[in-house]
This record gives sequence, C-alpha cells and structure tokens, in this order.
Amino acid sequence: MLISWNITRACNQACAHCYRDAGTRQEDELTTSVGLALIEEMARAGFRILVLSGGEPLLREDLYELIGKAAACGLRPVLGTNGTLLTTQVAQRLKDRGVARVGISLDSPEPGPHDQFRGMAGAWEGALAGMRHCRQVGLPFQVHTTVTRRNAERLSDLMHLAESLGAAAHHIFFLVPTGRGKQLADEILAPEEYEALLRLLLDRQRRSPVEIKPTCAPQFMRLAAQEGLPLRFSKGCLAGTAYCVIIPNGEVNPCPYLPVSAGNVREQPFSVIWRESPVLKALREQALRGACGDCEYQSLCGGCRARAYFESGGDFLATDSWCLHAQAWSH
Repeated sequence: MLISWNITRACNQACAHCYRDAGTRQEDELTTSVGLALIEEMARAGFRILVLSGGEPLLREDLYELIGKAAACGLRPVLGTNGTLLTTQVAQRLKDRGVARVGISLDSPEPGPHDQFRGMAGAWEGALAGMRHCRQVGLPFQVHTTVTRRNAERLSDLMHLAESLGAAAHHIFFLVPTGRGKQLADEILAPEEYEALLRLLLDRQRRSPVEIKPTCAPQFMRLAAQEGLPLRFSKGCLAGTAYCVIIPNGEVNPCPYLPVSAGNVREQPFSVIWRESPVLKALREQALRGACGDCEYQSLCGGCRARAYFESGGDFLATDSWCLHAQAWSH
C-alpha cells in the first residue's frame, strides 16, 4: 500500500495547477513529534511506501529526520519535489538517510513553457540540474509530468528527454481541477483526446526502457485489458482502498485531488482512521453510481473518484464522465 504525506504547504514555485495551492507555510502544520508518531501509525496500518511531498518538501527543516524514521519503521521513503533545491550534497544526504527514489516534476521538453507553468524563471534548468545531481550520487529518480492541452502534443518529446536523462520511470499525471488547478479547467483534455493519449502511452510502454505510468487515469487499466496487455497494476483508482494522503494540517483525504475529510490525525490515530472512516469504507465498498456502477471494468478501473467529485458537484461515488466507455454505456 502507498501513502502520501504533504509535509508542508511552503514552496519556492507558484505552479498554475497546484492541487495544494502551495506557497506559504501553514501555521497548523504537523510538528516533528506528531510526524514521527504518525509514521509509526502508517507502518502499523500496513503501508509500505511513503511519498513525502508538499509544497516543496525540501523546505521543511526536519525532512531528514522524518525520512530516517520512515526507513527505520520499514517504510520505503520516496520524495516528490520540483528538483530546484537538489544539489549534489542534498541528493547524497537523501540517499544516506534512506530515500529510495526521487520524483522530479518536468512539464515541457523546453525551458519556456515549463518555467511559465511553474511560475519560476529557471525552473526547467533547476529541475534538470537536480536530476543530474541525483544521477551523480546514484539516487534513482523519475520524472513527473502534468498533462494539459498546452503540452500534450510535446509529450513524446518529453518522454524521450526523460529517457535520455536516465530516469527510472516517467509518471504522467492528468489534471484534476482542484486547488489552483480549477483555473485550468478549459485546458483539460477532452475525453477523446484523453483516451487517444492513453493509447499512445500504452504503446510507448511496450518500447520504452523506463516505466511509463498514467496517473489519475484509471481507464488505462481498461484499455490494457482490451488490448490484451499485461496488467502491471492491481487497479486504476486506488483512492481510499490502497492509497490516501495526509495534508499539512493532519487531515486525511482519499487522494490529493479529492478534498473530502476522512478524519484528522490530531484527533484520532491514523491507523483507526484508515480502518474505520466511513468515507474510506464507502470507497472500498465500490457502491459506485451511474455508468461506473454498471461497468464491467469497475473492479479493474474504478473511475477517477476525484474527477467524479468535481464533475458531479460533490459526489465522489458518481460516474467519471471523462471516460468514453462510460459515455457509451450510459447511452
């Protein structure tokens, strides 16, 4: 099982799509002592991989202590960062403390569009430098890309760049309109464009030396099954079933893009929230509505629960209407 912890809202960038609306540190972020106890609870609940992200996690002073605790508890710590603060010394320290892999954001094969999207001059050069520094010290890294209409046509070039930089994987994130991402609703791919891009990614998977994984795109599991490809993952949408996120103030959400509270670790032990939250239980019961509830691929795909939430105005069990199969089923 996989868990994300947004350890801070502080960030040195101002990304147009940021689901956490990051920038300045929150006054009520979890303290170091609470965080250390929380990591023990994560291990107690059965999680195996801990993603530490933000905001920008490298801006949190106790990051290395949290990483060391995670490793000591048997968790596999990984880091999600914009890469601009990753010097050789920082990369070596992360590796020494137990970080297994670093995810670095890169949204364009060229500097201009990436810097504009990230709200920071020099962001592209900084991200590539961070990758080089990871490579120098032998710390594996993967590339994270958020797809919108502004960069979809350059995705093949970006995947080639990720391969040439020595990335271990390339995870393609499909924009969900939450946080500042709400302002980009008109840049989200149409369902037909979305499915065509998923097919391109599946084809690229066959030929690429690195792992290519669509994220926030559970329909790729249906497409893989329809094309008879090996199913490398257990399910498309893992929200609340094998994955959740803890945001900086301790609130537990089913995923970073689904702002529905399952509880707060300041009020209940995380292991209790994970086991007993009605919100998480509803997701595990898969009592989906509409076309997603009737779909023969429900257990394999599940539809994007965050997208369903925003499209329906608040029902995270509703149909993910961004799916062409759901559209055909409903008609």
